[in-house]
Amino acid sequence: MSIVGKPYFSLSFLIALAAAGCHAQPPAKASVDGSISPELSRRVEVMIRTRLDVPANYEFHIESLSKSDIPGYDTLTVDFSTEGKSSRPIPFLLSKDGKTLAQFSKFDISKDLRTSVSGVDRPARGGAADAPVLIVGFDDLECPFCARMNAQLFPAILDRYKDQVRIVYRDFPLDQHPWALRAAVDTNCVGAQSGTGYWNLVDYIHAHADEIGGTEKTVAKANEMLDKLATEEGKKQKIDEAALSACLAKQDTTGIKASMKDAEALGVSATPALFINGEKIEGAQPLEYVYRMIDGALVAAGKTPPPAPVTSAAPAAKQGN
Repeated sequence: MSIVGKPYFSLSFLIALAAAGCHAQPPAKASVDGSISPELSRRVEVMIRTRLDVPANYEFHIESLSKSDIPGYDTLTVDFSTEGKSSRPIPFLLSKDGKTLAQFSKFDISKDLRTSVSGVDRPARGGAADAPVLIVGFDDLECPFCARMNAQLFPAILDRYKDQVRIVYRDFPLDQHPWALRAAVDTNCVGAQSGTGYWNLVDYIHAHADEIGGTEKTVAKANEMLDKLATEEGKKQKIDEAALSACLAKQDTTGIKASMKDAEALGVSATPALFINGEKIEGAQPLEYVYRMIDGALVAAGKTPPPAPVTSAAPAAKQGN
């Protein structure tokens, strides 16, 4: 566990709690053992109201006082209410002598960062399952920015780091992309039997996304083309045609929806989004930033990163006569 000092919540955060996380207002409580005097309660309220700039129409409630795991402090839980609705309980720390009010957040850093975002049972590129760096990308096969990353960033990473990195895609098809969900299902149908076939299909769809849907640009035509591409790739890889055909016909989105739920829990709201041994990077970032993150992950794993790429110096400017 790591204990990190944190400033008081902003009022906007508090109001968001009251609006979005409302529940029935609990009855106002005194402290558990009555150890908070009215005078001390007033000092706590004034300090919190001042720091949060709380409007007068928000009522202040001390819900409880309990033992904390921070030496010298108890946990003081308060909430605010307005119009019959209450915020979620907000914890503070109150010193035993009643002279200091504090607020801390504790973050669990005991988990293995490499496995904090799972890549289990997904087709992979690069190193073996025990490669020191795992890169998990949440991908939308109809996303042009994902296509650019697939074509440029990942080949550069694999060229530089070889088998030190393992790259996995997970699905995050966006609602505004009408055939992205179908593409995710179809590539997974192929991937269930052939990792090579999966990546061939992913690469092709990303590279030819503007052709999906034909001249008609209809969802029905896009679905037809995607199924055909998956079937053809299955034949190339000599996988079980009956099983592939059944998978394509069923269009089971259970695994896709689970992937999307995991992504949302990780704070992903757009694509592309990468997790490099658990560290998130979103949007188009310079390659040097990505390299720096991978290098840091390698060093943390006790590995030596490859030498920095050599950049050619700009030619010297000619002096005028």
